[in-house]
Amino acid sequence: MTVEEEEARRIAEMGKPVLGERSRLEVVIEESYEFKSTVDKLIKKTNLALVIGTHSWREQFVEAVTVSAGDGDEDEEEGREERLPSCYDYIMHFVTVFWKVLFAFVPPTEYWNGWACFVVSITGIGLLTAVIGDLASHFGCTVGLRDTVTAVVFVALGTSIPDTFASKVAATQDQYADASIGNVTGSNAVNVFLGIGVAWSVAAVYWAVQGKSFNVDPGSLAFSVTLFTIFAFICMGVLLFRRRPSIGGELGGARVPRLLTTLLFLGLWFLYILFSSLEAYCHIEGF
Repeated sequence: MTVEEEEARRIAEMGKPVLGERSRLEVVIEESYEFKSTVDKLIKKTNLALVIGTHSWREQFVEAVTVSAGDGDEDEEEGREERLPSCYDYIMHFVTVFWKVLFAFVPPTEYWNGWACFVVSITGIGLLTAVIGDLASHFGCTVGLRDTVTAVVFVALGTSIPDTFASKVAATQDQYADASIGNVTGSNAVNVFLGIGVAWSVAAVYWAVQGKSFNVDPGSLAFSVTLFTIFAFICMGVLLFRRRPSIGGELGGARVPRLLTTLLFLGLWFLYILFSSLEAYCHIEGF
């Protein structure tokens, strides 16, 4: 071998792995009970729909009239015997028992591959929507509120509370804020594009078949949409500003920024209701 080949061989030998002073390694794997508890709760909540889908119609009614204990504490150890219902569980059961029994009439998801549950649910939602709309209109007429004010306060609040709780659950269980914020924006997009679009399309087709035109008085729609758009841009600006590492992200973070953001968003909601009400009663001029 030449000198160059000998030098290349020596350098290659230096790169090979060799045994050091300690040639054996002992690895001890310990179970993290905190991580296991978190994973078990996530799996339980993820498979909740599958668990409900395996129930029969009779079991749905039995569960509806049975008082069950709520979720235990976060540090509840595995193997502890089942927790008994508390006084709060009994109060909530008697407050919501009517709705539990009503929802029990929805067929389980295993019937007709879920189509029975889908059809009955959509029909029930349509009927409840019609009833809520009429009740809100009668309530506004009774207390002397215009339909515009009733819609932006009571109807909007009633339809948005489920989305609020869904966003709260998504925010606490997801690593990021995408699911929480996406649920809010997606639900409003469905309400506007699908809810109004489909309803108006059906009405337009119906009156076109009757040989008449379908016209809707916009009322204060332009003012409300413009005001909502301005406040929406303010909210998006706040969320972008909260991405600073010192704050902690779009949701959560330190106590002071979290409270300030909450007060700001609640204030925007009150301002929207205030300006919409003032415009509805002609105290301020709309467009």
